[in-house]
Amino acid sequence: MQRTRLEQLQGRWGRVVKAQIGDRWATASGASLALLAGIFLGQNLSSVLLWKVTGGRPMVVLGLVISHELVVRLRSRFVPATAPPLGWVMVDNLRMGVVFALVLEAFKLGS
Repeated sequence: MQRTRLEQLQGRWGRVVKAQIGDRWATASGASLALLAGIFLGQNLSSVLLWKVTGGRPMVVLGLVISHELVVRLRSRFVPATAPPLGWVMVDNLRMGVVFALVLEAFKLGS
């Protein structure tokens, strides 16, 4: 069978899902809690920061983009892509939770 890019992508995703399912319960629960904590922090901090920071919404968005880019750059520089430690998985999930909460807040404001 020919090794296409789609097949390689499916194989990578399959290994990631298998690693998440087959992982120990402590690792999976820590990653899930970090994701939920990110959603919680994103919802609460966005509502507080939008009103308290001088400069308003543009400064909050700029600060969040800079902090997210900093985390992504640090992770790509210092952590191997094959098996990141639990701490970095939790930081990634926290970051994804914050992004999810902010996008959800934007949809709520738009409707």
